[in-house]
Amino acid sequence: MIPRYSRPEMVAIWSAETKFRIWFEIEAHACDALAEIGVIPKEAARTIWEKGGAAKFDVERIDEIERETKHDVIAFLTHLAEFVGPDARFIHQGMTSSDVLDTTFSVQLTRATDILLADMDALLAALKKRAFEHKDTVTIGRSHGIHAEPTTFGVKLAQAHAEFSRCRERLARAREEIATCAISGAVGTFANIDPRVEEHVARKLGLKPEPVSTQVIPRDRHAMYFATLGVVASSIERLATEIRHLQRTEVLEAEEYFSPGQKGSSAMPHKRNPVLTENLTGLARMVRSFALPAMENVALWHERDISHSSVERMIGPDATITLDFALARLTGVVEKLVVYPDNMLKNMNRFRGLIHSQRVLLALTQAGVSREDAYRLVQRNAMKVWEQGADFLEELLADQDVRAALSEADIREKFDLGYHTKHVDTIFRRVFGKL
Repeated sequence: MIPRYSRPEMVAIWSAETKFRIWFEIEAHACDALAEIGVIPKEAARTIWEKGGAAKFDVERIDEIERETKHDVIAFLTHLAEFVGPDARFIHQGMTSSDVLDTTFSVQLTRATDILLADMDALLAALKKRAFEHKDTVTIGRSHGIHAEPTTFGVKLAQAHAEFSRCRERLARAREEIATCAISGAVGTFANIDPRVEEHVARKLGLKPEPVSTQVIPRDRHAMYFATLGVVASSIERLATEIRHLQRTEVLEAEEYFSPGQKGSSAMPHKRNPVLTENLTGLARMVRSFALPAMENVALWHERDISHSSVERMIGPDATITLDFALARLTGVVEKLVVYPDNMLKNMNRFRGLIHSQRVLLALTQAGVSREDAYRLVQRNAMKVWEQGADFLEELLADQDVRAALSEADIREKFDLGYHTKHVDTIFRRVFGKL
């Protein structure tokens, strides 16, 4: 992943140094279990931990060996033997490369997910804070991009909080599903390594044994994991797109914070563009794009092949690093989002009461007018607002057919904004619990 969209803690999980350290820990924990059941000497297991644990693995040296062996795990084991000495012959007893690679990938993905979950918690906290800040900030709700009926900006943010709460739950389930360990040897039969070794390694690494590994951990787990990341990315894009629309010049109900010294355009000094949320839209596309190759990885040949390997070397780091960056960026956008309540009211009143049409429609039906006739009466007055800039309330009051069913007081009462926000507390209790 390019540094521009990377954060150090997540990047470190995918570094070669971290990978080789996990490889060593898997091998060393396996040696402990092998020693405990009498397959290798306990003295050898201690030596492996002491010498290997103190070693600083040389990435360039491992790469040099791999250029000759054409095998990354063998290259690592050869380099490890340079530190451990004769007892290195007991390392990797009965194991395959996939045991090391797949279990390492599980460790990396679980660690990455822990960071993503922390990112999600920070985003949820920001959304909750801003939602309560604007719980009663009335704004227009839109459908198809067109004015519909009033809502509050707090309800918009509460919806985002509820959505990201679901995303967090999915991510926690994805972590649980991906946190599996395979130390089962060739074709996964444990013929040359005792299942107790797998159980020990899994316990030490915070994983659970894969029930049937077939030499590799089944890739349906990974497909679900990366699909979950894609769903989270889509929720990021949803909120980012909302903010982008609200920042449009002719709307300007909210906008990204514009810092001192920031420039919006190389040509037009007046510009204040939604660059962060536009960036988030692009990053979301990238994270989603990693889900499809993960799904295509599920259909491996027989007990194993390595068609998945090149894919995962890319999508593992790129998907998690990108999503980590995106979640942190979105949190910053929400925390610093500039909100314009006055513009919200001005926009809402732009069509002079048109947003209250449903209340008038329902009142007419309750007064005995058929729904078809009620719709016709309301719509013919509404069209005057669209086409002539008329005042909706005044047109209704002047319409004799409407007045035959509703009094002036009845009609005016239908233009009360408070009617539309009377259940905001109910929505907030559903999202956040007791207020």
